[in-house]
Amino acid sequence: MSLNPVYLPNAIPLPIADEELREIVDKSKDWAVMHGAAMRNKNSFCKDAVQIAPFSLIPSCFPRKEFNKAVALQPILNELMHRVAHDQLFLTECLRETIQVDEFTGNLFKIFETVQNEGITQRISLGLLRSDYMVNTKTSNSIKQVEINTIASSFAGISIRRSSSSRFVLHQLGYGDQIVNLPENNALQGLCGGMIEAWKIYGNENAAILFVIEEVTINICDQRFHEFEIYRMSPQTKVVRKTLTEIANKAKLGPNNELIIDGIHMAVVYFRSGYEPEAYPSKKEWDARLLIERSQAIKCPSIQYHLAGTKKVQQALARSGALDMFLTEAKKIEAIKEIFTGLYSLDFDEFGDQAVQMALDEPERFVLKPQREGGGNNIYGMDVKKAMLEMKNSKERTAWILMERIHPPVSKSYIIRPGDKNLPILEDVISELGIYGVVIGDSQKILVNRQVGHMLRTKLSSADEGGVAAGFGALDSPFLIDLD
Repeated sequence: MSLNPVYLPNAIPLPIADEELREIVDKSKDWAVMHGAAMRNKNSFCKDAVQIAPFSLIPSCFPRKEFNKAVALQPILNELMHRVAHDQLFLTECLRETIQVDEFTGNLFKIFETVQNEGITQRISLGLLRSDYMVNTKTSNSIKQVEINTIASSFAGISIRRSSSSRFVLHQLGYGDQIVNLPENNALQGLCGGMIEAWKIYGNENAAILFVIEEVTINICDQRFHEFEIYRMSPQTKVVRKTLTEIANKAKLGPNNELIIDGIHMAVVYFRSGYEPEAYPSKKEWDARLLIERSQAIKCPSIQYHLAGTKKVQQALARSGALDMFLTEAKKIEAIKEIFTGLYSLDFDEFGDQAVQMALDEPERFVLKPQREGGGNNIYGMDVKKAMLEMKNSKERTAWILMERIHPPVSKSYIIRPGDKNLPILEDVISELGIYGVVIGDSQKILVNRQVGHMLRTKLSSADEGGVAAGFGALDSPFLIDLD
């Protein structure tokens, strides 16, 4: 965090008087529980109970111009990631060093190689993507991309509830005239619409959509909202939920490589698990993942889409000339270049050695990122120097990338957490915007490409990690302001 932070204005005058604050906090907590903006308690798990997901009481300000830029960029990013996922040579070159030292990415890559060598059974892929950004005060408050998620892009279901809650709170506090600055959010309908379109493309009205889930699901409301929204939009579309272990025990391939579980054909496979090593406790879970990839089902993501979302690929795309391989319009290429921050390889070559030295000289400037999703995996500050000293002469370093740290502006907010009995205090926070996209197509043609909604995560300005499910951040809504 910068020693001289730049502050954004507040959506409404703050602080809120204690009595009014107590009342609106109670209302907001009840609103969250009654509308499903909630999660299960991972410390005392019970299938019959949920608690509020951490949230920001007041929507956080975000530059309108940069929000609109992120929305406009999403179809270009969809196109980019789709083309990257279908370039076997590029993915192989990007991950060549990493797969030798990162067992998890290596196992994913083995599946990728296997299905490529056998011949792809289902050429259509469904991408439900989320591109995450922070405003960077070091670049005139322009957005910079934190990462792009190609697997288990979560919180669309709860985020639309947060948008509604922010409208409720502003009205209750007497600022109903300000809700015009809260952008419409149809993320859940957009993502579910993408799944239904893929289901229709598969062409079997008796087939189902398979949700691949964890053994223990904490973020249950968000997942179930997707299932229930699919039912609302297309009542004839059945959703089946299975873990990779259950799939390993029950799934088989039909005569034309149909994915069949308990006699039901699976048209679409939507992964909400499988993005971290813990999802594969034994070889049979890996076998289940390979079985899915060999099948006729449309995958979200397919194995190549999963690999396209790795940090190593993100870093490679920031290299000079890389975007020209996938995008033909100069305007699109320049627009994407603008959102990249400094991304550096740690391979054993001249550029990797230079990056190692930069990290040792100025560790506070950088974040070390592994090939992992889900939050809680990055290394910050002086720990960057410590980690780099430990692995600078080891091949392990090639499993990581070095990223320039983004310096976001600070806001004031009240963070509401489950179990808090005291009144929340006004705290310094920073926010990260996520923009959702849907893309469907094969290596030759993109059939569907659109931006479908957004989310905002907010955390204390003193915190490094920001994942809500991992316990670091809070769900929020963007309140759009004009900084010019």
